[in-house]
Amino acid sequence: MRARTAGGRGPGAGAPRLRPARGGAGPSRRGPRPAVRASAGAGTVRRMSRLNLDDFSDLIERPDSGTRRDAEERRERLTVPPGALGRLDELGEWLAAAQASVPVKAIERPRAVLFAGDHGVAELGVSARESGTAHRLVRDVLEGASPVAVLARRAVVPVRIVDAGLDCDPGLLPEDVTRHRVRRGSGRIDIEDALTAEEAEQAVRLGMAIADEEADSGTDLVVLGDLSVGGTTPAATLIAALCGTDASVVTGRGGAGIDDLAWMRKCAAIRDALRRARPVLGDQLELLAAVGGADLAATTGFLLQSAVRRMPVILDGVVSAACALVGQRAAFRAPDWWIAGQVSGEPAQTKALDRMALNPVLDHGVTVGEGAGALLALP
Repeated sequence: MRARTAGGRGPGAGAPRLRPARGGAGPSRRGPRPAVRASAGAGTVRRMSRLNLDDFSDLIERPDSGTRRDAEERRERLTVPPGALGRLDELGEWLAAAQASVPVKAIERPRAVLFAGDHGVAELGVSARESGTAHRLVRDVLEGASPVAVLARRAVVPVRIVDAGLDCDPGLLPEDVTRHRVRRGSGRIDIEDALTAEEAEQAVRLGMAIADEEADSGTDLVVLGDLSVGGTTPAATLIAALCGTDASVVTGRGGAGIDDLAWMRKCAAIRDALRRARPVLGDQLELLAAVGGADLAATTGFLLQSAVRRMPVILDGVVSAACALVGQRAAFRAPDWWIAGQVSGEPAQTKALDRMALNPVLDHGVTVGEGAGALLALP
């Protein structure tokens, strides 16, 4: 049965939903209908959103704990000494609980989903890449030349790219990549909002719709990544705001690497963005509008709806970690459906994963982002 999203407008309106049944009896065809709510506040446009991310807290249930216990007991009956498989034991138990199956079923339909966007803050020289050039990263993936494309091809994992906020002419890329675009680029978060309220809600709903499409098509595990220029700056800002830490603690050098002067510019941008973020910490959608971006908001919606649909996700780097942290603030059970694929080398990622009690599977020193490290952790 088709269910409607709140308001019945925007990406994903009318998309099917699957709500976990109460009492662990398995999924039933129901749909999350986030409450229609106008936030109280100063009357700015950004405070008029109807989507309340906190409603996901009632829609997301934990993976089956009984199945996880069964998986542990089965492992104890094996001849392999306890702890001999290291993190593989933990991975197997997590996947068994997510699948509600012992023994664990083979992953048959994995998918890499990459949300793409440009960030206005890149104009300040906080990235090793030129501002507004994320479409080149997208093109490299489409042409099979990027690390994530090579790894995905070797692992036989289809790659889906979603343009949430690239700053380029849509005609430069295939229509199936650009058709979901929320806006062209995102605002400079050190001095202005990344998105309007309407754009933030549209982006979150976009991510929800993509998650539903993947779940409905039979995807049984998602490798989540990003294709962005300047994206680690809003990601670090979100993490610093939610963890209550200073800009210098979360400022890294990005996937492409930056010199000391660029690091100082990035740290200053995060510091200024944090001043703008702190007044809206009570509302996650306002926070994404203030200092996030279209791709980050879409990723957050994707993560939350994936948990509703009981679809496990492997996180990649600091961008997906930041969105996961926002998602955890909205729905505390949601991180049980995610696993951290790798250590990206970004201090903000470490902060976020510690807060969510997620221990990365791999530490190969892969800093390229784009979902490459998470693909290496594919079971």
